[in-house]
Amino acid sequence: MNDGIFYETSDPFDGGPRGFHRLRRKRRRPFLAAALAALALVLAVVLALLFCGLRYKKATFDDGSWVKFIGFIRSGEPVSGRFTFSNGLTGTLKRSTGKLTYSNGDVYYGKLQNFRKNGVGSFSFSSGNVYSGIFVNDVMEGQGTLAYANGDKYEGGFAGGLFSGSGVYTWKNGDRYEGSFREGKKDGRGKLVFANGASYEGDYVLDRKEGAGVFVYANGDRYEGSFLNDMRDGTGSYVWANGETYTGDFRENAITGHGTYTWPSGRVFTGEFLDGAIVRSGS
Repeated sequence: MNDGIFYETSDPFDGGPRGFHRLRRKRRRPFLAAALAALALVLAVVLALLFCGLRYKKATFDDGSWVKFIGFIRSGEPVSGRFTFSNGLTGTLKRSTGKLTYSNGDVYYGKLQNFRKNGVGSFSFSSGNVYSGIFVNDVMEGQGTLAYANGDKYEGGFAGGLFSGSGVYTWKNGDRYEGSFREGKKDGRGKLVFANGASYEGDYVLDRKEGAGVFVYANGDRYEGSFLNDMRDGTGSYVWANGETYTGDFRENAITGHGTYTWPSGRVFTGEFLDGAIVRSGS
């Protein structure tokens, strides 16, 4: 029987629903404190990282391409972190080595400016080719050396990532060209020396012998004159190793047109030729 007196109890469930709610409130407090402590720790770590230079940066360029970077920046330039490029590649830059490794296997050592390769650096392609020289906005520009995995090598000027200006290209087999380049091809004046002893010195137009030049053949023959589309074409002089000579017109490598043919015996024919054959007219 209830005597009309209410007694306090240490058991919260003895108080019915009110006691149960008191228990739930008491249990929430430790969890809330732990959550706040964890949040404060995360905030402190983030602030510390920001203080040390951790940043997120997106750079957009005039050609529409862009790069996103999250990592550490010093004096406005990245020193370590992760890149994401608009072409789908990603890259990781390590502070300890200064090496930028791309997701396709390419590797770059060198200066980065405005989140691009700028200045002197070395770029190893996944194919095995290696470029060492100057970069401007991620492009090979200026003086540099490109060593190919197959043993070929180019040393000289670059423009827009292609051979340009004066340079030297050496093939693995020993052939060597020294002269002018344009758009990645021999263009202008240059000299090509073959490993077998033959040589050409003269004008080029986009990798083709075109203009005036001298070609010395491995067997001792020599041609001096006009070239067109990589062939003897126009007016020129051909001297055979056996002493025979021809001076006159050429067309697509053949003696065609008017000219003079001289034999070592002293015989001379001046007249018309067609595909190397004498047309019986003249003297």
